[in-house]
Amino acid sequence: MQWTKVLGLGLGAAALLGLGIILGHFAIPKKANSPAPQDLDLEILETVMEQLDAHRIRENLRELSREPHLASSPRDEDLVQLLLQRWKDPESGLDSAEASTYEVLLSFPSQEQPNVVDIVGPTGGIIHSCHRTEENVTGEQGGPDVVQPYAAYAPSGTPQGLLVYANRGAEEDFKELQTQGIKLEGTIALTRYGGVGRGAKAVNAAKHGIAGVLVYTDPADINDGLSSPDETFPNSWYLPPSGVERGSYYEYFGDPLTPYLPAVPSSFRVDLANVSGFPPIPTQPIVCALGCPAHNLNGTLAPATWQGALGCHYRLGPGFRADGDFPADSQVNVSVYNRLELRNSSNVLGIIRGAVEPDRYVLYGNHRDSWVHGAVDPSSGTAILLELSRVLGTLLKKGTWRPRRSIVFASWGAEEFGLIGSTEFTEEFFNKLQERTVAYINVDISVFANATLRVQGTPPVQSVVFSATKEIRSPGPGDLSIYDNWIRYFNRSSPVYGLVPSLGSLGAGSDYAPFIHFLGISSMDIAYTYDRSKTSARIYPTYHTAFDTFDYVDKFLDPGFSSHQAVARTAGSVILRLSDSFFLPLKVSDYSETLRSFLQAAQQDLGALLEQHSISLGPLVTAVEKFEAEAAALGQRISTLQKGSPDPLQVRMLNDQLMLLERTFLNPRAFPEERYYSHVLWAPRTGSVVTFPGLSNACSRARDTASGSEAWAEVQRQLSIVVTALEGAAATLRPVADL
Repeated sequence: MQWTKVLGLGLGAAALLGLGIILGHFAIPKKANSPAPQDLDLEILETVMEQLDAHRIRENLRELSREPHLASSPRDEDLVQLLLQRWKDPESGLDSAEASTYEVLLSFPSQEQPNVVDIVGPTGGIIHSCHRTEENVTGEQGGPDVVQPYAAYAPSGTPQGLLVYANRGAEEDFKELQTQGIKLEGTIALTRYGGVGRGAKAVNAAKHGIAGVLVYTDPADINDGLSSPDETFPNSWYLPPSGVERGSYYEYFGDPLTPYLPAVPSSFRVDLANVSGFPPIPTQPIVCALGCPAHNLNGTLAPATWQGALGCHYRLGPGFRADGDFPADSQVNVSVYNRLELRNSSNVLGIIRGAVEPDRYVLYGNHRDSWVHGAVDPSSGTAILLELSRVLGTLLKKGTWRPRRSIVFASWGAEEFGLIGSTEFTEEFFNKLQERTVAYINVDISVFANATLRVQGTPPVQSVVFSATKEIRSPGPGDLSIYDNWIRYFNRSSPVYGLVPSLGSLGAGSDYAPFIHFLGISSMDIAYTYDRSKTSARIYPTYHTAFDTFDYVDKFLDPGFSSHQAVARTAGSVILRLSDSFFLPLKVSDYSETLRSFLQAAQQDLGALLEQHSISLGPLVTAVEKFEAEAAALGQRISTLQKGSPDPLQVRMLNDQLMLLERTFLNPRAFPEERYYSHVLWAPRTGSVVTFPGLSNACSRARDTASGSEAWAEVQRQLSIVVTALEGAAATLRPVADL
């Protein structure tokens, strides 16, 4: 009986075990039935596109530009709190939001002693004072928080001398004056905006012994030649006659006292006497459309290309003509009382954590500070930043969506003084950002005008921007996509794709600069802009003036805010594609066109010269060909994997190759004369040949020197730097197991 029970129990256990094995076999998930990896959800994308609201963007802009918000001012700090409040909202906020503060060196005009420009007569008396402020045309230009026009970081001083007209203030302009027999020592140079950077005008002038620099906005450069009050704001988008452009004249970017270090309490600070990059002589922007001393200049007629639209024949000087408004021997006195101050400036970060790859970051940023009201620059971009974060935050709080990778929204402080907030951020988190950042998207001035999209960026981002813009309708009549409208205004012929919209390259005009030049992160800058065939304006006319107001945008730049909405949709689509796509939509093979173009320019324009000095471009040819081959092979591997069900780790490794490619073009020793510039493809180019900048610049300097000189040694060094970078880039694109 006992034996029978035992046998029965044993058979029952065996049956249960067999049943468990069978059930277990069918319960184990098979690879073919594994859930698909998180990828871009087109329904979510469409929802975001629909919910981005032009009216909300308009109201954001109204609030942001209601008062002047110069960096570190009370209103600037109020906006810090506004951003934190929005990003911590329980219904539309993000996962986290915080402000970080840096103590940085800023420059301001003295409130007790305003900067002045006077015409001084032969006896030393003041016979004319130039306008110090802009006319209060709309009631917004005369408030106590409107900073007077000044050249930030220009030194204080009171130089006085005869006036000369020096066109754009470029080095060749001063050489032209010397060719004309004009003695520049001790003079005051009148220069116009454009041509070279603000600070470069003072640097170039000082080399020739000039004592002070005045800078003005010529109606020919900004207003299509128009200057009368009835032709300008508030009657049109053109700059009123009293408009003056403010700006930073600091040569570098980042806090002047802590280069390469974050401006935190523990960091070493350079002694003020040893700071470089400030203008060497007093400099001041002035009004020239009203009572300008240029009307009275003496001397030779300026070249035709130097003429402008002030309603007079431009002469070179020095000094004033005898039949003008001032005595012939009158001089110009420039009294600058700027002061340097350590101020606290804040960055604000809002974060959405990624669900699958939280350690991979898609960064989206814009600066917050402005010179005055800053409706266009920068608040048009911040208005979009707030709307994008609201829409994504709402989906997040509802539990509808969470991105695959983390999204970081950033509001940078003190950009106008030299990209300070973003640079300090990249210095403080250098290693983390280099290791983890997929791309940086910058939307500063989101709408210059309402004709077409304009994108600047590195080649790998071209594909994702094209994909996004093909799916979004362009504002205005007709049924064109943003892509199709864009190609009408800015296009190029690609040997691979045919006619495509052209992407501009990234310089150092906004907060993308430290990300691309210092960290080597694929970057882009997105905006709507004007039809170049209809205006010669170098930028929107009220740039950096007290006339850049909400009404200016609402009435003239973008009535209805449809262009703002188009930029928001473009940026939003790009963010989602970069943060949610299983395979990163960065196409590294698009770099091949750039490299081939640079190589051909070097061969055609520098090849013969290099041969004369026994320098061969052969290694460069080989390096470009290697890169092209590896980029094509990587593209093929991606295409093959996309057709199957790849292991997520395998895709992650491949994505890291795409993400890290841009870093391979960095060489921190390539340009010792430059600060922060280490990208061997996008560093500043001073040579005339549009090729690899280091090679172009070195050849330009060596051209008139003998073989064996240090200049030609530098050409060889720069060639080696480029070849090494390209070979390293090709190696990065090979299969990761291929050492």
